[in-house]
Amino acid sequence: MAETPKISEAEWEVMKIVWSRNSPLTANEIVDALEGIAEWKPNTVKSLITRLVKKKALGYKEKRRIYWYYSLVSETECIRSETQSFVSRVLGGAFKPLLVTFLQEEELSKDDIEELKRILEERRE
Repeated sequence: MAETPKISEAEWEVMKIVWSRNSPLTANEIVDALEGIAEWKPNTVKSLITRLVKKKALGYKEKRRIYWYYSLVSETECIRSETQSFVSRVLGGAFKPLLVTFLQEEELSKDDIEELKRILEERRE
């Protein structure tokens, strides 16, 4: 399996737009979708897209001199990779302190708690 690319904070914003759509997007559609989210000029967004293509996070196809961009990595893969990187860098690979802190500090709904219980039960089996 190929390594998940390291994505910068700005690149995440672009990827979130791409992940939210079920079909390829042009650079201009990505620029438009980021309006109100980020105060970037179109050339900045296009530079981010180029970086994501080089990192193999985005792929593209060309039709009539228009480039259509699509994700090569899933949001879940990227979140998993970022989580593992954080746990490794900050917590020395120990996940328990992160989980304990999260559970103590976050407001959890009854649904959140039930889902966590379900996940833990599945892991126990």
